Formats: sequence, structure tokens, C-alpha cells
Amino acid sequence: MRGRLGWMLGALVLSVGASGCSRRVPEGTPAEQAVKDAPTVYVAKRIRTLDAAKPDAQALAVRDGKVLAVGTREEVLAAAGTTARVVELGDATVVPGLTDSHGHLAGLGQALASVRLEGTTSLEEVRQRLEKAPSTAYQGDWLVGQGWDQNDWDTPRFPTLFDMGEHLKDTPVAMWRIDGHALWLNGAALKRANITRDTKDPQGGTIVRLPEGDPSGVLIDNAMDLALKVLPPPTREQHEAHLRTALEHCARVGLTGVHDAGMDLRTFRLLQAWDKAGTLPLRVYAMADGQTDDRLQYLKDGPFQGKLLTMRAVKLLLDGALGSRGAALGAAYSDEPGHRGLLLLSPEEYAARVHAFVGRGFQVATHAIGDRANTLVLDTVLRELAASGKKDARPRVEHAQIMTAEDISRLGANGFIASVQPTHATSDMPWAEKRVGPERIQGAYAWQKLKAAGAVLALGSDFPVERPDVLAGLYAARTRQDASGQPPGGWQPDQRLSGQEALEGFTVGAAYASFAEDTRGRLKPGQDADFVALSVDPVDAPPADLLTGQVRLTVVAGREVFRADAK
Repeated sequence: MRGRLGWMLGALVLSVGASGCSRRVPEGTPAEQAVKDAPTVYVAKRIRTLDAAKPDAQALAVRDGKVLAVGTREEVLAAAGTTARVVELGDATVVPGLTDSHGHLAGLGQALASVRLEGTTSLEEVRQRLEKAPSTAYQGDWLVGQGWDQNDWDTPRFPTLFDMGEHLKDTPVAMWRIDGHALWLNGAALKRANITRDTKDPQGGTIVRLPEGDPSGVLIDNAMDLALKVLPPPTREQHEAHLRTALEHCARVGLTGVHDAGMDLRTFRLLQAWDKAGTLPLRVYAMADGQTDDRLQYLKDGPFQGKLLTMRAVKLLLDGALGSRGAALGAAYSDEPGHRGLLLLSPEEYAARVHAFVGRGFQVATHAIGDRANTLVLDTVLRELAASGKKDARPRVEHAQIMTAEDISRLGANGFIASVQPTHATSDMPWAEKRVGPERIQGAYAWQKLKAAGAVLALGSDFPVERPDVLAGLYAARTRQDASGQPPGGWQPDQRLSGQEALEGFTVGAAYASFAEDTRGRLKPGQDADFVALSVDPVDAPPADLLTGQVRLTVVAGREVFRADAK
């Protein structure tokens, strides 16, 4: 199925008949202007409003970017008037706008243009993909890519600089691990970065070394900065192309909004310009990059509210990832005695940054995967909020992946938002217990325990670590299984979400996490006209149907930003 991205089409007005085919309304005529000014009525087999007063409907009317009416076809047509444009969506199920509560737009665009290593099962397959690298995968003369995961290879070990292949020996190569917390370099890249056996590990980072002490080619967490400071950034043209590709892809998979977790200043300025010009297709809730020097400008400027772009949160990274053993644990890793992971910020520096951003009116969102990191987040943020007297601060824990039972209770009882990613659980389940053991795994990816403690769940994908395909996220949330239905019954099945709970996590939960519950997350008169038409009911359909389901229409502020063409 091909797709059409409405935000790029200017003044083109579309309507859809019962057949699903598109037709043009002639531009520049009085009739065309009347159609543009009139309400649009969308009719579908089922509309899930998530409004308790009227949970189900068959039609909704949209005018001036807002929901005008919701109800039966007859009720909505009467409310919309005789000039209304009618769009028949057939057997589709319409749901409120789906928001990915944790993604990285610039990273997604760059990943789509680079060498893709997801799904590789061996180093030989990696080398084959490197040999077929597209021209878009170069930044300057560096070849870049992402997506490798040593846990998926037939020899599950970290790669070395010798595993890239001889044909690239003179080309600097940088390949991000799938979680973005490790970087694999070849010899030419190590030389450009001047990383030798004498280079010391930076605080919060590790240079993985060969037995004789030389760097192996893998840098973990803050050690990646040693290479990133010499890696040429994308050109302006590349950066713009990456962002447009990412936004188009998100609209295509049914997202009306993205919470961008840690946006650099360069990306934010570009999105500001697009938002001002009216060409930003999705709602973007941007979290300032609180890790780099960009944070100083964000602190100076303070929060920002545009038309579709909001900046009122900051993203801080406290530890690394579980897959690369960078997550900060209270006790040693079960599969690496003596190693407890990494804190990327000292407790004192983390507290100072929390204090600075809370003082400027920012919501604090902290990446915390290991139980040691999660405890530190709760201790620090609760202390700061008590001292500042801030009310309804809605601090967020991004990932909340490995937690003690006590901290799960504290998170829920103190108004924290658990920003979790269902597909992380299904990606990590083959090896997660090996990392933390049978006791700590009971507090891992514990969605129902978090809900029972009172936490609001905001669901996302962490793209490009995972795919932004929201139907896959809904499937993982409901099943805790991989695409082949394994393991039977789901991994830790008592933590699965119902279809309703999963849908709420991508809608009302995401809206609450961005202070937008009064305007988004449900389909009711007066709220923003953000919604998605799907070929499958995400609540009642068998979960396996979500894997083959299709997005038929994505609407943001009443604007059709993606429409699937007829076959």
C-alpha cells in the first residue's frame, strides 16, 4: 500500500467516498473555498473516543482543528450542517491521536539514511551490509550506521575493530549499538579520535579493551564522546532531510505526536522554523537536551509554546543501557560479577541540573534503567520538589526498567509518570534475566505493578532503538510476546496490559505526561482533532491482527497528514 502525506500537498482538498478512492476538488473556485471552510465529517465502523460519557461513536465532525461533534452519523451530520464534507472510512476503527511518548526524531531520520544493522545474526551479515552501504550513510568521509546487538549474533560478544572487514580499513566507521549506549569503531576511526591504550576511561564511560590493553573499538556511554567530538555532524541539507523523513515516517505509522526525548538545539531551532511556517506535520513535545552544553541556552530561553511544537521538559540521562551493561545497578550484574554499571552524571551534578531546570519551570524527565539509577532519581527529584514547593510537576522516569518494589511504590505514590516502552520488554526478554537474576527481574518492565502503585503510564518506543510502528507497540503491550507468539502466554504475563490500557497509554497517558489532558487524548467536542483510522480495532481484535494491521488515515489538528491510497 502506498501513502500520501497531506502536509506536503499545500491547498489540495481531498474527500473519500465509500470506495476509499480520492478525488480532487477544483482549487480557486467558490465551491472549493466553501468546502475548505465547512466542517468535515468522518464516518467509520467504530470510533473509540476514550470519553467515558460517550465511549463509542460512528461519526465525528471537525472544524478549525477541533472536534465539533461526536455521535451517530445522523447526530453528527445534523450538528455539522448541510455544507459539511463527508469522508467515509468504511470498516475502519478510529481512535484518538496516537503519541509516542519517547522517541528521537533526528536519530530516526539519521538511522533511516544510514547502514541498518537491526536483525543481523552474525558478524558476517554485518560485514555484508557494510559493503552495501548507501551513499546517504556518510557524514563527511565517515561511514555511520546503527542497530547492532551482540545478543542476536551466533557469537554473542562485543565486536572489535578487526570485525569490520578489510575493505573499510582506510575509512573511519562508527556504528551505534541498538540502544545508542555503545559505539563500535574501526581502526581508522580510533586513529581519528586519537584513542589509544593510554587513553583513560572518562567518568561515566568505558573504553572496552583487548586483553593486551589496546582499545577494542567499542566505547560505552560517556566514552562515546571521545569519537563524537571528531565525527563530522550531518550537513544542513542532510539534517533537514533526516528530519523530514522521520516526520513522514511517523505520520505513516499512525503517530499524531512525538515526545522527543533529549532534543539538541540545532534540531529544535529547525522545528521552530517549520512550526512558525505551518509545515510541521505532527505535534512535538520536545525535551531539552540536558546532558550537553545546549542545556545552557535552554535554561536561558526557558520553556516555549508554538502551534504544534512545545518545549517545557528537560531530558537527563542518569545511566546506560542493560544490554551493554551500562545500566546502574545496586548490586553487581548477575552475568558480570563485580560490575554495577555506570552513572553518567554524579549524584551532585544530577541534583544541580534538576535544581536549575525546575527553577526555570521545566518538567524533569530522567533516563533511568537500573535500580540504582531509579532510586537516585526518586531521592533527588522528591527532595528538590519538596524544597521548591512545586505542585503538579509531573516528573517523568524514562524507561523505569529495573526497579525495587519500594521504588515502584514511591514512584506511584508521588505523582511520577512512568514513560515505558512495550517493545523494549519483548526485545530484552531473551537475556534480561541473565543480567539481573530471578529476584530483580520481578521489578523489571513491571507495567501492572506501576499502575497498581498509582503511576500514569505513557507508552512509547524509544525509536530508532525500536521501530516507531505504534501497532507493534500495542501488540507488545497486550502480549509481551515476539512476532511469532513466543513465549506462549507471554513473558511475565501478569504484567501485560489490556487492549484498553495499551490504547490509553498511547493517548490519554501521553497527553497527561505532556500537560495536555484538557485538549488531547480523547475525542470529544472542543478537544484537538487528532485521530487515526486503523484497519484493526486495537482493543478487541486478536492481538496477532495488530501485526498485519494498516494505518489508513492520520489527522493532526484537523489536517490529514497521511492517507493510505486505494490498492
